[in-house]
Amino acid sequence: MSRKTQDMSRKPRSFFLRRGPMENLAVVVIGLGFLMMFQPFALVLYTWSFLTLLAGTVMFIIVSKFPE
Repeated sequence: MSRKTQDMSRKPRSFFLRRGPMENLAVVVIGLGFLMMFQPFALVLYTWSFLTLLAGTVMFIIVSKFPE
């Protein structure tokens, strides 16, 4: 089977398995956690900010291993 035939037979990857969009989502989650940490209005946002930053960072580390 030629390479062109192999490329055509592959199914496109799901949105959640592609590196680019998921890296962007992880960066948005990190930014959201940063904003939550440095806002002066709501204590509940500050309380959850560290976990949000941590989740975004772990997500970025995992997603950066996905194929392009």
